[in-house]
Amino acid sequence: MKARITVLPGDGVGPEVTAEAVNILEAVGQIYGHKFQFDQALLGGCAIDQTGQPLPLETLGLCQAGDAVLLGAVGGPRWSDPTAAVRPEQGLLGLRKQLGLFANLRPVKLTPSLLHCSTIKPEVLAGVDLLVVRELTGGIYFGPRLESEAVTGRGEAFDTMLYHRQEIERVARVAAEAAQARRRSLASVDKANVLASSRLWRQVVTGVIESEYPELSLEHVLVDAMAMHLIRRPAAFDVVLAGNLFGDIITDEASMLAGSLGLLPSASVGKDLNRLDLPRGLYEPIHGSAPDIAGQGIANPLAAILSAAMLLRHSLGLDAEAGAVEAAVAAVLDQGLRTIDIGELNASVVGSAAMGEAVCNAVTEGRRGH
Repeated sequence: MKARITVLPGDGVGPEVTAEAVNILEAVGQIYGHKFQFDQALLGGCAIDQTGQPLPLETLGLCQAGDAVLLGAVGGPRWSDPTAAVRPEQGLLGLRKQLGLFANLRPVKLTPSLLHCSTIKPEVLAGVDLLVVRELTGGIYFGPRLESEAVTGRGEAFDTMLYHRQEIERVARVAAEAAQARRRSLASVDKANVLASSRLWRQVVTGVIESEYPELSLEHVLVDAMAMHLIRRPAAFDVVLAGNLFGDIITDEASMLAGSLGLLPSASVGKDLNRLDLPRGLYEPIHGSAPDIAGQGIANPLAAILSAAMLLRHSLGLDAEAGAVEAAVAAVLDQGLRTIDIGELNASVVGSAAMGEAVCNAVTEGRRGH
């Protein structure tokens, strides 16, 4: 297979973790006989510094021309003023919109050897294997808004949580397709007891599941209750579907089940996952740019590496190769190798490059074993 992958290292530790993910992809290409071309481009704060724009047209063009996009992270203290006219986050939001990436997939599958790294009791975490599907291009982040202090000086502002039926239907189908391939259980998150947009969300999700996926088990969970359930009984959930704002919040909460943001990947895709025409996707670790440790070579690259595995599976259709990368990560962790964020007494704590090299070696050894 030949594929063209656009790499957006971004800000902070982004260049460090994406470098290790690219190394893994290159190793996979060599081992399995694929040819991957990597095009590097600017996004976020570094793009603002060099071009004045968080999403330069050249970057957008490369992303549109490629088969998949691998992203590090965007943002940092240098660009943290929320009132600034140009901000790094605008680049990421704009890229999702321009590529039509309306569904974000965040798997949370815990490695048994790391259960004690979480602040939650291991017996609560045992068996956790869930997938959060977040709607990505609608809702309050994209609805009509007004920051009227700047306009009228009256000290008023509003944001609108606006959803259209079609937006809800398409992300509900992505979640349903994922649930069909897993344990056939879907929990839809809303605030239907208060919000009109959530009542539409609940109505549409119910209609899609009952008419198109009657074999699935569907429950509706209020977002505040879900925040509690994710801590109290996380193993009870299979696929969790949520709108943009609620999904943003609960996925960060769910990430802490694993004990570190450095362990969890994500994929943003634009169409149902098991269609023959594979979607162009954006793949990124869920952690931020971590400017406090940038340049030190100690950031955990595993979330970026696992994001590369999702890229192989969802955008390139290479399931065996994706599984090999995931198995290699699990093997390295089982061997006791750790980065500083998951370091523990008597563990072998290594830096970003050493962890990446260990995963590369495990992929190679795994291939030889077959």
